[in-house]
Amino acid sequence: MNYGEIKFLDVADGEGVRVSLFVSGCRNKCKGCFNEKTWDFNYGSPFTKEIEDKIIEALKPAYISGLTVLGGEPFEPENQEALVPFIKRVRELYPNKTIWMYSGYTMDKEIIPFNGKVHTKYTMDILNSIDILVDGRFVCELLNLALKFRGSSNQRIIDVKESLKENKIILSHLNDYKDFKPEE
Repeated sequence: MNYGEIKFLDVADGEGVRVSLFVSGCRNKCKGCFNEKTWDFNYGSPFTKEIEDKIIEALKPAYISGLTVLGGEPFEPENQEALVPFIKRVRELYPNKTIWMYSGYTMDKEIIPFNGKVHTKYTMDILNSIDILVDGRFVCELLNLALKFRGSSNQRIIDVKESLKENKIILSHLNDYKDFKPEE
């Protein structure tokens, strides 16, 4: 697996200050994507043990809330195998930090079902290790700048642990931004 970028102090892709890994490779190719260069599976650099260790070290400080994995597309089958041991390692070393993941694929239709478009033998290991999944393709026509942590109104912020426990999609409280008032 390749990665395109690592942000060591990211406040846009999840709650608090985060370390964000942008993996390479995406077949969704959403019109208006903010990160088109990561569609190419060969873009960037190889995700090596040294890079993994660097991210693990960057997660240490108390002011870092957690890890975010986005892209590209983390749930592309080619990326899942490389991500499983890394995400499990983060979970083990930092049980109190949150792990967020962004996917253009939908959890209940394309990720979880055994016949889902991107379901692999690694999928459930990933889902069992993360806290939040922001799912759904970016849709230009549904762009809403008032939404926090997502670009278009069709995208959902999912509480993964509750969803797996209840066997249905449970949205995070972060979906509710009714009080947003644009500057006048």
